[in-house]
Amino acid sequence: MLTIHDPLPNRTCQGYSRRDFLRVGAIGTGALSLTEMLRMQASAGISPGVLKDKSVVLLFLQGGPPHIEFFDPKMSAPTEINCTTGEVQTRLPGITFGATFPQLAQRADRLAIVRSYGSGNGGHSYGEVLSANNPTKATVSSMYARVRGNNHPTSGLPTNVLVLPEAVSDGLKLGSNFETSALPTLTQPGSFGATYAAFNPSGGGDLQQDMRLAVTPARLGDRKSLLSDLDRFRRKADVNGSFEGVDAYQRQAFEMITRGVADAFDLSKEDPATVERYDTSHLFKLEDLTRWNDMRRASNLLGRQMLLARRLCEAGCGFVTVSDCGWDYHANGNSPKNMAGIYPMGGQVDHAVSAFIDDLEYRGLSDKILLVVTGEMGRTPRKNNSGGRDHYGELTPLLMAGGGLKMGQVIGHSDNHASRPIGNSYRPEHLLSTILHTLFDVGKLRLEQQVPREIIKLAEANKPIDGLLA
Repeated sequence: MLTIHDPLPNRTCQGYSRRDFLRVGAIGTGALSLTEMLRMQASAGISPGVLKDKSVVLLFLQGGPPHIEFFDPKMSAPTEINCTTGEVQTRLPGITFGATFPQLAQRADRLAIVRSYGSGNGGHSYGEVLSANNPTKATVSSMYARVRGNNHPTSGLPTNVLVLPEAVSDGLKLGSNFETSALPTLTQPGSFGATYAAFNPSGGGDLQQDMRLAVTPARLGDRKSLLSDLDRFRRKADVNGSFEGVDAYQRQAFEMITRGVADAFDLSKEDPATVERYDTSHLFKLEDLTRWNDMRRASNLLGRQMLLARRLCEAGCGFVTVSDCGWDYHANGNSPKNMAGIYPMGGQVDHAVSAFIDDLEYRGLSDKILLVVTGEMGRTPRKNNSGGRDHYGELTPLLMAGGGLKMGQVIGHSDNHASRPIGNSYRPEHLLSTILHTLFDVGKLRLEQQVPREIIKLAEANKPIDGLLA
């Protein structure tokens, strides 16, 4: 976590006082300062070889994405069960996806789809899914931060970041596009403590004070002011000699916050053609969704969120959770009949994820960044009387790409009505084990005395999903 205190109370005609500078980077009440943390990490970091050169981007589709309309269309099943949108042939012989995913279908040779994964959760319990209900209740992103440390030692980026739509749009009111009850649990740190919660660049929830910059509280939510004030603060420090008398770790902390962090979050530094390729804002108008209560949480900004996630990984963030809301498809008046919401929202996922996969390949990052796409549950195989699907935990969509895992395959099967797995079935503990094995050398991790045993147990006691690890 990063904090830059408001300099106004201690500012003089000479500029920022040394006291202000030394306060830059405090992690939170009662916690170590960033400067102190850097000293600790330099002298007591994890052993070489434990941490793999990998990052994870977890795209979490909140509300319960329908597994049949995603990657298991079951067109041979009766109409009340089969995919509402029809199917599209993929690049893998005999494998089809729901028809709203034509771009992903053409990239199926770079994907791994798990058709026998189920969250085992029939409600909106995000934390239980992303923690596999382990004793600490910490989600997998916080486990990573607990092992890795809160900040990258070179770039200064928080190693655990939550990217909401508000983080990529200056026009959104905080919380307007997010299911607020999910925020404390989607990246919850559990018993590890708030230090290991995800950094939220949009400043929401319990993390409102994560990045208090050299601006007044009223301007804290203004992302443009955030970036410009960081830049101005850095230039002033260079001019007025604020670096005099500070040690290497204090200088590193300052550079982390004012240079690396600002650059990573600034999408204006991207090639406009890249921004355009990711852009999903033109795919549908938000006003077309706002009359449906469950879809008021949706946004058309997923492309920009995924672009920011890639930038953060490049800059040193090890775990980025991207939230996309509005997937609660009961068709009960809170969402449209016959699951009509799948057309704009499924199309957005298709576009944004495809752009992300192509971008990683172009940049040579496919083996270094693992993409995971899932939700807290799937939807009932049988449609209800309004053509919608209700909560269902036995099967849940799961797509993985990159990370050096084995791609171009469909793992597992469901029965003829997509109601149960056939053969090997997988639960959140298997998914989390797969992620932990991707991020860490688990054999070496076991020898690290400072790593909580619960993390090691979760990685070792549960098998990773079959056929994925190289």
